[in-house]
Amino acid sequence: MPSPRSSGPMAPQPVPRRTEAAQAEPGAGPDAGSSHPDPVLDRFLEELWAVEGLAHLTLEAYRRDLTALARWLQPRGVGLADASRADLLDFLGSRMRAGARPRSVARWLSSLRRFYRFLAAAGLRRDDPTAHIDAPRLGRPLPGSVSEIQVEALLAAPDPEDPLGLRDRAMLELLYATGLRVSELVTLEQSQVNPRQGVLRVTGKGSRERLVPLGEVAGDWLAEYLARGRPALMQGHPPAEAVFVTRRGRAMTRQAFWYRIKAYAAAAGITAELSPHTLRHAFATHLLDHGADLRVVQMLLGHSSLSTTQIYTHVARARLQALHARHHPRG
Repeated sequence: MPSPRSSGPMAPQPVPRRTEAAQAEPGAGPDAGSSHPDPVLDRFLEELWAVEGLAHLTLEAYRRDLTALARWLQPRGVGLADASRADLLDFLGSRMRAGARPRSVARWLSSLRRFYRFLAAAGLRRDDPTAHIDAPRLGRPLPGSVSEIQVEALLAAPDPEDPLGLRDRAMLELLYATGLRVSELVTLEQSQVNPRQGVLRVTGKGSRERLVPLGEVAGDWLAEYLARGRPALMQGHPPAEAVFVTRRGRAMTRQAFWYRIKAYAAAAGITAELSPHTLRHAFATHLLDHGADLRVVQMLLGHSSLSTTQIYTHVARARLQALHARHHPRG
C-alpha cells in the first residue's frame, strides 16, 4: 500500500439541570442562561437523555440554543413552545444581522428543528414551524495540510534523547503514519497495540473498531519509546494502561499534546497554521498524492461515508494544479 512514510457505550449521565446562579456564565453573552427554567425544555432534554443517551455537553448546547430563543421571544410575549415560523425566521435573521456565521445559524436551526419536531411528535403542538425553513448554504472548507518537507521538519523537532522528546516523536510519527484522530491517539492503551503484526486496534466514532497498520518507521519509534521513554516517565508512579503518559504517569491530554506540537512547529520554522487535524489531513492527502485508493484511505481514517473522504481528493487536485501553475512554462 502506498504511504507517505512507507513502510459498549457508557451509561448516559443525568440531564444537566442548571440553577439560576449557574445559568449565566461569565463571558457567555446576553443570550446565555435564563431566569426561569422552562418545563417543556426540561422535558425535551429528559427525552434526549433517556432515549438517546446524549452527552452532558450536547445537552447543554441544546439548552443554551433554546434558552437564547426563549429570551429573544420574551419581549414579544411568545412562549418557547408557541413560536411561529415567522418568529423563528426573525430570530435567525437577528443572529445573522448580529454577525453570526452561516455555520452557527445552521447549528441553531438544527437545535430548533429537533425541539419543535419533539413537540409535534409529543402532541404538544399541531405543527412544526421549522418544516419549511431552509438552512443557510455552507461552503465545504478544504482541510488544512502541510507539505511532506514540513512534516519531516516537524517530526525531527523533538529531542529523542529526552524521555518527553522521545514520547513526542513517537506520537508525531504515529499520528502521521496512521491518520488517527488526536482523541484516538491520546486514549490509546497498551492492549490496543500489536507490535508483532504491526497494527493498532482503534475504537473510533460510533464505537466502530478498525485495524490500522503502523508502518515500519512509526513502529520503530513506538517500540523505542515503549522500551526506553515510557519506563522513565512511569518511574515512581502506579501502573497505567495509557501508551502515552506525562511525567506524572498520567495519560496525555489533547490540549497538552497540541501545545507541544505548536512549540515544535515554531522550532521547525513552520508558519502554516496548525489545527488538531493537521497531521491527519497530511496523512490522507499524502497517501492520495502517492497513488493510494480512496476507499483504502476511507478505511484507514475510519470514515463511515466515502463522501467524507472525497474532500481530500480536492486537496490533492488543488496541490497538483498549484504545482503545474508554478513550474510549467505555460502554467
